[in-house]
Amino acid sequence: MSPDLICIAILVVVAILFVTEIIPLAVTAILAAMACGLLGLIPFREIFLGLADDTVVLFGGMFIVGASMFQTGLAQRLGGLVVRACGTSENRLMAGIMVIAAAMSAFLSNTGTCACLIPVVLGICSRAKISASRQLMPLAFACGLGGTITLIGTPPNMLANVALRAAGMPELQFGFFEYAWLGIPITIAGTLYMMFFGKHLLPNDLSQVIPEEDDGVAEERTAMQWVCGIILLGVIVAMAIGLPLHIVAVIGAVCCVLTRCITEKEAYHSIDWMTIFLFAGMIPLANAMNTTGAGKLIAHYVLAVMGGEPSVLTVTIVLFLLAVGLTQFMSNTASKALLCPVGIAIASSLHANPQAVLMAILIASSCAFASPVGTPPNTLVLAPGKYRFMDYLKVGSGLVAVCLIVSCIVIPIVWPYY
Repeated sequence: MSPDLICIAILVVVAILFVTEIIPLAVTAILAAMACGLLGLIPFREIFLGLADDTVVLFGGMFIVGASMFQTGLAQRLGGLVVRACGTSENRLMAGIMVIAAAMSAFLSNTGTCACLIPVVLGICSRAKISASRQLMPLAFACGLGGTITLIGTPPNMLANVALRAAGMPELQFGFFEYAWLGIPITIAGTLYMMFFGKHLLPNDLSQVIPEEDDGVAEERTAMQWVCGIILLGVIVAMAIGLPLHIVAVIGAVCCVLTRCITEKEAYHSIDWMTIFLFAGMIPLANAMNTTGAGKLIAHYVLAVMGGEPSVLTVTIVLFLLAVGLTQFMSNTASKALLCPVGIAIASSLHANPQAVLMAILIASSCAFASPVGTPPNTLVLAPGKYRFMDYLKVGSGLVAVCLIVSCIVIPIVWPYY
């Protein structure tokens, strides 16, 4: 069997194990990484290389910073401020959280944004006496949606311009805010979907409510909250100006320990190792899909199904669904890099506007909502939200459908097919 078919077979098994959860998700991910090495899809030295990945290091650092916010009571205090501003209505809080997360993610890293906001959202849920599981997945999804608003919302957005230049079409490159024509409607529609439908598919576990911070905290406690707040602000600013996210997160974590916002032992215990191993384990499989050509093979067969002279709308829908499927297990960078040249080639053969097809690919590759490993924000909320794989599949699939419908309406208006 060729390497690409072996990789696809591993992917199918992983998908089945994820859905059924016969064995823990993190164990499935690690076994997938080992299978890729033992079957020759990746070098042995790369099997556990995911544990040193920048995003995994970022996770570890931000777990400690987030735990410091709870240890000092800062998260609960910030949550109280938001509750006083928005009230305790689940929908009003969800709308506020999603708007803030999407706005930040339009200009900052969606992973960094989600990591910074998780402890704040948990504090909000504690004060409002509502289940964190009803707010954390909307937070993660909002971070993904916000990344579709600007050219830098997620770095892979710029791959479309790279592909257009390579195809000799520099005049068709997307502008900085051009994505917003579709990104903003999708974000609004996604927020409404989560408020009025998606939330009802999520668990409602009130055992997650954290004991409230006493408003009459001692002076030393208040001082530590200020210290922790300054560290968090420094982390956000450093990420905003473009410093490496993982380096910033580790520096922030070290500062929290050195200033005694959290003890060394508490810092070690705050790291959620299930999240670390789940994400790290999937990195080798994602790399294998790219290097073995498994992703290209999937794309080839899906596009072959269309045959003949399909309409541009059909091509748009098929490429959207293909990109969505791939991005649940591949990085959105890989799926966009794989499909952007394909989209341009198909559009050219149909004498259609490649911008329309590319925009569908770009948006779809950011719709990694149906899997806990599709995008780092999804993985970050897995443990604190006490979610199962099927929670992502049920809620995320509906959100993907919403994004597809909005895309089919908006794309022909802003970027006409011909």
